[in-house]
Amino acid sequence: MDRPGGPLSSRPLHFFWITDCSGSMASGGKIQSLNSAIREALPHMRRVAHENPNAQVLVRVLTFATNARWLTAAPVPIEQFTWTDLQAGGVTDLGRALTMVADALKVPPMSARALQPVLAVVSDGRPTDRFEEGLAELLRQPWGARSIRIAIAIGGDADHHVLNRFIGDPQRQPLTANNSAELVELIRWVSTAPVKLASSAAVAATAADLSGPPYIPTAVPATDDIAATAW
Repeated sequence: MDRPGGPLSSRPLHFFWITDCSGSMASGGKIQSLNSAIREALPHMRRVAHENPNAQVLVRVLTFATNARWLTAAPVPIEQFTWTDLQAGGVTDLGRALTMVADALKVPPMSARALQPVLAVVSDGRPTDRFEEGLAELLRQPWGARSIRIAIAIGGDADHHVLNRFIGDPQRQPLTANNSAELVELIRWVSTAPVKLASSAAVAATAADLSGPPYIPTAVPATDDIAATAW
């Protein structure tokens, strides 16, 4: 019997980097460390995608500072994706960024046959716009509510309350990178572990699922497990 929604091998898995490029990211070399960390993670992400043929991994990058903008507006297959270095400056319009992601997750343009999208927020500060409105718009979209949402807090000034609200799961906390080495390891984990989870048949969402309750990805490790998993 055919699986509803078609064969898993043809299903797209959308991965969104949602990255903070506000002025505070210029201090301490944080923006340079983020650029290096994501570039170093790409070969690992490609390897995991190759090992999980159930999913076609597609990457997009959205940056937020004063307003938000797509660095990669159209989804790019991970095999063809290259990283463009970010520059820091401005405030922290995370709410606007989430509204733009919500628009991208509407059906259409998002396929109802896709696997769970992965949304990865990286930030070192506090939103300067209406974050709650952007989050509400994201969660109003079926794929927004069912997305695997992960956050990396860079340094001690990141707003953990906001990042917890974005994640929406009390069992998982934001991951914290206190130096460049930690950021490299966390970016590598975020680039690979959620892709493995979302591409497994057990968590594939189909069009028939879209009216049901949000899927809570309990297989994503809690904060205490990250060190053992990533390092």
